[in-house]
Amino acid sequence: MHKCASVRTRGWGDFFRVCGLLGAVGLLAAFYVPQPYAAQEPEKEGLGLVISGKANAEDVGLPIYAGSKPHKDSSNDSDAARLGLWGGGSGFKLAVVKMETSDSPEKVAAFYKKALAKYGKVLDCSNPTPESDASKNDDILTCGDDKPEQGGMLFKSGTKEKQHIVGIEPHGQGTVYQLVALGHWKNSDKN
Repeated sequence: MHKCASVRTRGWGDFFRVCGLLGAVGLLAAFYVPQPYAAQEPEKEGLGLVISGKANAEDVGLPIYAGSKPHKDSSNDSDAARLGLWGGGSGFKLAVVKMETSDSPEKVAAFYKKALAKYGKVLDCSNPTPESDASKNDDILTCGDDKPEQGGMLFKSGTKEKQHIVGIEPHGQGTVYQLVALGHWKNSDKN
């Protein structure tokens, strides 16, 4: 699953820490009861775990670009993934969908800038400006250290707790893109 997304974000550090913790919560898996996992947050109460090699547009909260097909970097790679872990009023969720299209990266970028706007201001982390990184409020989403693969583009929208990220890269005559929904919450969150 480590290659399910090549977008470099601070959130991936959290993802890999959570993956490491999964070994420590092996007992949790013994009591796991499958539950639906969609775009909404898993229960804020109780205990749960979701690990899946499947995700869709609903899970990431963004539409799939018309004419796209799933993309795999290798035959044993997954084109999508979901991970959710929650308990005691705190939790983490991640959904990733990796697609490809024959359209140009610029066309795909224009489409996703518009789609991301429903979550608030769209940050262009491809060429971040000091304004996109400057925030005195810890709750406001910034580009921070997030950046695209060389030659690619990266856009973000939402809040630090509920991020929607689109990574776009040229691929031959077309484009490979990744849609990511990253969320976390704790007891003190008000929503």
